[in-house]
Amino acid sequence: PPLTPPRRQNPPLTPPRRQNPPLTPPRRGTGGRKIIQFDLRPSTFPIPNSQFPIPHLQVRRKETEDKKLQPQPTDELELVLVTAQRELIRHRVPGATREQVLKTVQLFNRDLTNNTIPKSFYQPKAQQLYQWLVAPLEADLQAQGINHLTFILETGLRSLPLAALHDGTGFIIEKYSISLMPSLSLTDTRYVSVNNTKMLAMGAAVFTHKKPLPAVPIELATLTGELWEGTSFLNQEFTFHRLQSVRKTQPFGIIHLATHGEFLPGKLSNSYLQLWDTKLQLDQVRQLGLHNPPVELLVLSACRTALGDAEAELGFAGLAVLAGVKSALGSLWYISDIGTLGFMSNFYQQLQEASFKAEALRQTQLAMLRGEVRLENGQLISGNHHTIPLSPELQKLGNHDLSHPYYWSAFTLIGSPW
Repeated sequence: PPLTPPRRQNPPLTPPRRQNPPLTPPRRGTGGRKIIQFDLRPSTFPIPNSQFPIPHLQVRRKETEDKKLQPQPTDELELVLVTAQRELIRHRVPGATREQVLKTVQLFNRDLTNNTIPKSFYQPKAQQLYQWLVAPLEADLQAQGINHLTFILETGLRSLPLAALHDGTGFIIEKYSISLMPSLSLTDTRYVSVNNTKMLAMGAAVFTHKKPLPAVPIELATLTGELWEGTSFLNQEFTFHRLQSVRKTQPFGIIHLATHGEFLPGKLSNSYLQLWDTKLQLDQVRQLGLHNPPVELLVLSACRTALGDAEAELGFAGLAVLAGVKSALGSLWYISDIGTLGFMSNFYQQLQEASFKAEALRQTQLAMLRGEVRLENGQLISGNHHTIPLSPELQKLGNHDLSHPYYWSAFTLIGSPW
């Protein structure tokens, strides 16, 4: 879409998001199941033809059709581009099978989650994925002057760090801002500026059974003490009750949570954010009442908070959007404590200047890629004009380069890019 944010809720697209489930055969007795197993020969049934249950034959046809529609390893990739003018542009990518694409995504993720892997290892996969997912649409994107891409992806692709795709000359973020949506029809795309919105920042730095996060106190102090108007709560004050009660007294439009996070497949209760005294489980997100009043931006400064599966699309961040948060920023893998401090401190600087949230994310990722965010002489250099003194513990890390995609491509904006 054009850079100017839309101010009106987009109508839902007509096609359904998910395949309709097959009709359920009768559960009483075994008669229904036997009928489905027979061919179209009513005379073989031990009941009068007048009682022959025709709907069961329809069930059989429906089940056969559904089997044909199930994902297959040989399925070819198809791209559907929806523009601001509601135009649908479709491209089938010959030779890009489901099996091929998903395997490449897995290998690409494996490379990027290790900050010692050199460019020569991960870049060929980054270029291949760009050729499959973006290049077929490039002419249409350029013809319409499009500079932001919102992706709606199926399950196997949602863990892909899109910001690290590469066209052979540069990363995709050097041309486009990037975000994800669970669904176009369920996303509030109305533009609201966050510049005058207050922040509630909460986090924990010490834990009973987990490694400490020494950068979290500096992160909270920097955000609410220097970069944004707001209130912060650390360690013992970071509780479920405090989060709820503070929100009732003041409608903070930005909520920033810095802590340990974990996403585990299966039941929603398996995944959590670590509060001071308990775990906030994935199935408890709705209890936070983030829709009343609505939160413009939820930032989950924790590990694997944008990672999901078939049960929880896009993890904590995705569920928060479905629970009423307009936009959520989360991560796809186990992120660096000090790298996250650098990312977040620069992100809120960019958010003050950028025209919309996805552009602020892009500018932060570019700043890290260019080495503008780094550890140097016991300080965190967070952009051209901002430095943050580090604690003695963090100073021991020495000078540190944060330009590898490991440090910046995990962060993903979900929901409205505006």
